[in-house]
Amino acid sequence: MPTLKQLASRKELFVSGHRLCPGCGAGVVARQVMMAIDKPVVVGCATGCLEVSSTIFPYSAWNTPWLHSAFENVAATISGAVAAYESLKRQGRIHQEAVFVAFGGDGGTYDIGLQALSGAAERGHRLLYVCYNNQAYMNTGIQRSSATPLGAHTTTSPAGKVIPGKVQFSKDLASIMVAHNIPYVATAIPGRWADLVGKVEKAVACGGFAFMEVLSPCRLGWPHDPALTLEITRVAADTCLWPLYEVIEGKYRLTYRPKEKKPVSEWLKLQRRFSHLFKPENAHLLEELQKGVDIRWESLLKKCEAA
Repeated sequence: MPTLKQLASRKELFVSGHRLCPGCGAGVVARQVMMAIDKPVVVGCATGCLEVSSTIFPYSAWNTPWLHSAFENVAATISGAVAAYESLKRQGRIHQEAVFVAFGGDGGTYDIGLQALSGAAERGHRLLYVCYNNQAYMNTGIQRSSATPLGAHTTTSPAGKVIPGKVQFSKDLASIMVAHNIPYVATAIPGRWADLVGKVEKAVACGGFAFMEVLSPCRLGWPHDPALTLEITRVAADTCLWPLYEVIEGKYRLTYRPKEKKPVSEWLKLQRRFSHLFKPENAHLLEELQKGVDIRWESLLKKCEAA
């Protein structure tokens, strides 16, 4: 894996000047992913925060060929680009090696984009799909998605007298992608850049469809102190709410194990969307959320030990 100095010397493919909010995780994620790839890159981007903030006409923060897709179909769009590229290579009209990367938020990946994502994975296109997961439809008004955690306040799951925030657990999309029998699946956080960069390198070298899910704090929808963006992702890993692992050809491997597993409340208290959970009447939700995190963590450990 390249050193930090070597990464810093590479040509920037996602540059400054975009209009993402201060403290937005999506820009950090995009920059780290792009810095990890030392080849020509073609990028597809679903409609969402990353797209609207980085390509306001006539400006662009992308120093690459870049395709804008609708909210739900970036996986299909980038698949078509890959197919065209491979056809031109067979015809001898293109000789340069290229990497194809798709970016989509959790709304455009977990929910309305799941069909296109599943199809692209099943067909086995050689590309990397990156879901920057900010756990709600942030670009359209902070509505809940199936990635939204239990108890989170959103505009469509408002914490109040009727409901105490979202009443369901978040979906386990990484496991769904593992079930597609693709060569590479991984989770990552921008707060551990070396882990993220190493996983991107493996993903683009796997020879087929690769999927990475990266936690991406949203200072507007969570909300949180913009200065704590990277620290929040590290606490998520330390509480095991966001475990860091990879699945290579179906074999699980844990890439980070906290020395001391922190209670999930340490992560929740950094964001105002969970402030209501610390009221006495909602103590049972804290317990339920902690229990859910513990169950998923123990299940993951068993999968890693069995690999």
